[in-house]
Amino acid sequence: MNIVSKAARQIILDTETTGMNQSSGPIYMGHRIIEIGCVEVVNRKLTGRHYHEYINPGQLIDEEAMRVHGITDEFVSDKPRFHEVVKGFIDFIDGAEIVAHNAPFDISFMDHEFSLLNPKGPVTTDICTVVDSLDIAKYLHPGQKNNLDALCKRYFIDNSRRTLHGALLDAEILADVYLLMTGGQTKFNLSTDSEGEGEGGIVRLSENRESLKVISASADELLKHEERLDIVAKSGKCVWRD
Repeated sequence: MNIVSKAARQIILDTETTGMNQSSGPIYMGHRIIEIGCVEVVNRKLTGRHYHEYINPGQLIDEEAMRVHGITDEFVSDKPRFHEVVKGFIDFIDGAEIVAHNAPFDISFMDHEFSLLNPKGPVTTDICTVVDSLDIAKYLHPGQKNNLDALCKRYFIDNSRRTLHGALLDAEILADVYLLMTGGQTKFNLSTDSEGEGEGGIVRLSENRESLKVISASADELLKHEERLDIVAKSGKCVWRD
């Protein structure tokens, strides 16, 4: 699996929805998007540009979902409908590579929203390519927890602000996770003059933050690792030795 994308422009994306049930195919029990958060990465550098909208879904939010993201019916009651913001959203993602964690979830919701437009909108993959960062995490860390919180802990990323899920905050955190999983990043390229600075802008990342802690394996740990790979190799192909 080639985990390093060659795309020059990537959009790290997350959505929040009216419901969490994934058992009923692409329309997910008719649930709708209520928040979209995206951050832009160009040549593996965060540019500071972002897209963020809360959306009135025209229906009630499930209590289960509300407990996860904290977004209430009252809060979104005066927000724009999807068809009112879709042009700006498509303009932001058009031609990019979307990176999302459990991408089929987000993309299915996006496709459902596009299908409800009049005239009918595009299929996401007609305007973007898509990468699922969860697939990358499972490849790199098989048999381990690979949700966003677990990956933050594994890669020493501060997610202390993440008491509830939020699309823009999760997109910012996922950008850190994705770049570290796929080779790291040497410069965040954010400044006080960057687009998106101010309220709702990207303020968690900075060029002068502390370096990530690197813990090297001991000789005993390396020996045990090789012994484990020997066992894996006996049962079939060992991708860690390719």
